[in-house]
Order: sequence, then C-alpha cells, then structure tokens
Amino acid sequence: MSATWPQRLLADGFGRIAETLPAIVDGLSVDDLLWQPYDGANSIAWTLWHIGRMEDAQIAPIVGGEEVWIRDGWVERFGLPYEPGAMGYGQGAEEVGAFRLEDPKLLTDYYQAVHEATSELVDGLSEEDLGRVVDDQWDPPVTGAVRLVSIVDDAAQHIGQAAYVKGLLGLRG
Repeated sequence: MSATWPQRLLADGFGRIAETLPAIVDGLSVDDLLWQPYDGANSIAWTLWHIGRMEDAQIAPIVGGEEVWIRDGWVERFGLPYEPGAMGYGQGAEEVGAFRLEDPKLLTDYYQAVHEATSELVDGLSEEDLGRVVDDQWDPPVTGAVRLVSIVDDAAQHIGQAAYVKGLLGLRG
C-alpha cells in the first residue's frame, strides 16, 4: 500500500527536521553547543534537546505508548538536573542554564530515536487517525492532524533559533 498524500507531507516535514538537526550539531564542540548569547538565553544544545523532547512527549500519547526518553533510557544517558518528564516548556533561565552535555552525539542519537518513532506513527496513519481528537482542552479540540502539524511548526521554529545561535558563535568575544 502506498503512502497517502498526508503521510507524504508529514513525513517530509518531520524528515526536514531530522536532516537539519545533525547539520547544526556538526562541527561544534560541547562548549559551542552550551554557549548562551546572553544569560538566560537558550543554548543550541538545550534547544535541540527541547525539539526532541516536545516531539517525543506529543507523539507518545498519539501512539498510546511511552516516550522514547523514558522507555529507552535517555533520561539516564543525559543525566540532566530535571524531572524525568521535563521537556523545556516553562523552564526559566536558571533551568535552561543548568542544561549539561558531555557528548554532542547524545543530541543527534536521541533525536534520531524520536524521529524513528514519529516515522512509524506517520507511516501507519489513517484518515480516521488524522481526524481523531487527541486533546480536548482547546476550543476547537485538537485533532491528530493539527497536533502533528503543530509539532512540525514548533520544531522548525526551534531549528531556526538553533541555526541563528550557531551563526552567532563567530561573533562571540
């Protein structure tokens, strides 16, 4: 069975994030990834971690599964000073500044694992899945299609932020 046009469209959107994220990490040191343009600003590392976390945390309920972050031991591998369910939403400057990273590969490997889970979801989507309400806390309620587009949009904005900060690295003193 061939993919439907919504599946192809979503796969393309998520695929662009999966291609761009490693390209941002490429060539950067841990210090580069953790650099903040000013106190309280999001570092590249924190921003890329947040992309993976927000996608993971929103995809898991749609598939009725556990987050890759918890299921596959990423909480322990990252060893962050956050609660296991933290994904960056609502974190203040102090929490963002507490983000630590020892190996840039953690960022790319974690996002790859999340992307694989997302791809499995997208590959199996039906029209019914896209129209099903996944969050009734909004008016109008959020359908699967709206949630998936929202995830791509959020990730694309954050990828742009990380790329911008990478560009600023050449200007730091």
